[in-house]
Amino acid sequence: MVFLPQEVIARKRDGHALSADEIATFIAGFAKGTVSHAQAAAFAMAVYFQDMTMPERVALTLAMRDSGTVLDWSDLDGPVADKHSTGGVGDNVSLMLAPILAAMGIFVPMISGRGLGHTGGTLDKFDAIPGYQTQPDNALFRRVVRQAGCAIIGQTADLAPADKALYAIRDVTGTVESIALITASILSKKLAAGLGALILDVKTGSGAFMPTLDRSRELARSLVEVANGAGLKTGALITDMNEPLASAAGNGLEMRNAVNFLTGRHQDPRLKEVTLSLCAVLAEMTGVAGTVEAGRLLAEAALNSGRATERFGVMVHALGGPGDFLDKTDAYLAAAPIIRDVFADGEGTIAEIDTRGVGMAVVALGGGRTMPSDAIDHRVGFDRLVGLGATIDGHTPLARLHAADTASADDAERRIKAAYRLGAAAPVHALIPDSVPYATSQEI
Repeated sequence: MVFLPQEVIARKRDGHALSADEIATFIAGFAKGTVSHAQAAAFAMAVYFQDMTMPERVALTLAMRDSGTVLDWSDLDGPVADKHSTGGVGDNVSLMLAPILAAMGIFVPMISGRGLGHTGGTLDKFDAIPGYQTQPDNALFRRVVRQAGCAIIGQTADLAPADKALYAIRDVTGTVESIALITASILSKKLAAGLGALILDVKTGSGAFMPTLDRSRELARSLVEVANGAGLKTGALITDMNEPLASAAGNGLEMRNAVNFLTGRHQDPRLKEVTLSLCAVLAEMTGVAGTVEAGRLLAEAALNSGRATERFGVMVHALGGPGDFLDKTDAYLAAAPIIRDVFADGEGTIAEIDTRGVGMAVVALGGGRTMPSDAIDHRVGFDRLVGLGATIDGHTPLARLHAADTASADDAERRIKAAYRLGAAAPVHALIPDSVPYATSQEI
């Protein structure tokens, strides 16, 4: 029987569950060009309104994975794992997590993305390092993973290409927020990376794509259930994004923050808690540690001993960055022409932060994109950001601003002031309010 894409679209439009064969054939046709972009857009809109069952989500994830190459790491002498964050402000966890895991004997072939909306992208942070290759060929990628234990790169053209094309369509058709489509998009890339285990950091709060805890739990459970259903051992932590995670927001500034974290010069407490918690769960999932508590001790030892820092330096140099980047970080990370403190109009306790507003202030400075083709200024952003509960006055700034020119500095100052609300006391947000367990190997 001849396959007709419009019949699949109509069935989903009318609320019917699609079979795995229908979904696989539709996505394969989209990847080959026999299903048009208009038909893919109609399919995405039908899914947005009618949703998908968990079996449909598994089928869509596998179909997008199989649209390209699936990596095989069976030649490595240790477990292979990765982490994915749903995005936030000052979320540079990947920069420390990958080398910590590598120092624990867990290989991390991390395929990351660029900034989206108000959230920063891991690849954009690495672009701040002169010479660092975020798009190496497969041979170099494999060599660095083996040599350093970790490699953080971007999605290559042959990994889940159907996802890359479908995401571009979703981005301009108002269908990005579909949990079914978000799930398949995230997981198809991770499955294509050939992982043995995955930990998800699902954000909730004013700086998250899912601002409420109920929606964050819904996304986390979808991701965990679909990933395990597709054969990838996966768990999730839901972490707070009601304030920036690090005290820096902006690509080069977050890279410097990460180096300071790894070398022990400065470690933001909330950032450290999330990073080590994710490492601890992955250690238990991969069998490197017998319990999460034991995994936490291993992660702390890898960080405190300097072994994680050494792994980071090896990775940066192997991917084209300077061999002395850790020793001369400030020499390699360009400084913005304008650096100044920003003070609140008043004094009191930081009672609320519009974290999305902080992220948009970074975008307005040139540290993010308003169009996909926009160039990013890696010098700009904020550091020394104060957090919830901090007491400020005319002598204690909200942040230190880094800008390319006076006009953007003035605009960003207005934005950052508007993002902070003073009060008598700050609300208490749990750093890790919830977790979603992973399936055992017998359940996969």
